[in-house]
Amino acid sequence: MPPIITLTTDFGLQDHYVGVLKAVLLGIAPDARLVDISHEIPPQDIMAAAWVVRNSALMFPAGTVHLVVVDPGVGTDRKGVALKIQDQYFVGPDNGIFSLIGGEFDYELVELTNSKYWKKDVSSTFHGRDIFAPVAANIANGVSLEKLGKPLDSLVTYRWAVPISDKDGIQGWIVHIDRFGNLISNISEEMIFEHGKPSQLKVYVGNTILKGLVSTFGSVADGEPAAYIGSSGVLEIGINKGNAREMLGVQKGAQISIIVQK
Repeated sequence: MPPIITLTTDFGLQDHYVGVLKAVLLGIAPDARLVDISHEIPPQDIMAAAWVVRNSALMFPAGTVHLVVVDPGVGTDRKGVALKIQDQYFVGPDNGIFSLIGGEFDYELVELTNSKYWKKDVSSTFHGRDIFAPVAANIANGVSLEKLGKPLDSLVTYRWAVPISDKDGIQGWIVHIDRFGNLISNISEEMIFEHGKPSQLKVYVGNTILKGLVSTFGSVADGEPAAYIGSSGVLEIGINKGNAREMLGVQKGAQISIIVQK
């Protein structure tokens, strides 16, 4: 099978940056299939990028290479890395993003120190083109991690906020907001159902109180908010045919609470 390389960036589609990445990739691995996960990550938002890749990467076939370039520290002393998590490869800056993607897994990790696998001339502001894309393409061609640089013991580590649970309920946070304005929390389905049936729960977010959980947006009237378990297995708040971020005035990092109705 031809190799697969995915791309996730905050470059957007207005400029030439994504096209140049693809040109470099195909120049080195012409048979590769390129898959865009997203180029609409909010600029420099490491956690948003991690959420998007975390919820997609491990669904790809074994051996897929994931090029992830959200790099606010480009040109500084932050390291470039390549790593293997389960049967997937990842390439990009060591700025916390990969610890958020797969920190709960064992991984094989190298710092990208072997310039043989970079472009000859390296810009201080575009490592995605000059270092990370060439490395990703070489991995897709079968180059092993140990040839790319020296081993590292650990990644720069960030952690997702952990919800707090007691007998009365759960306190969590909004960790991601998708393009539809749906508010995605860090409260898992398993944690929720340890506290009772969906109809027994009240959800507090911003100035809004929702009674019980529903199965989908269409379970409520147009323009009404709904609390439900989303496709990522966590509590989400959405508006049927609307935008929860705008209509409820809630931003990423906001508190969300679940209380057991007495």
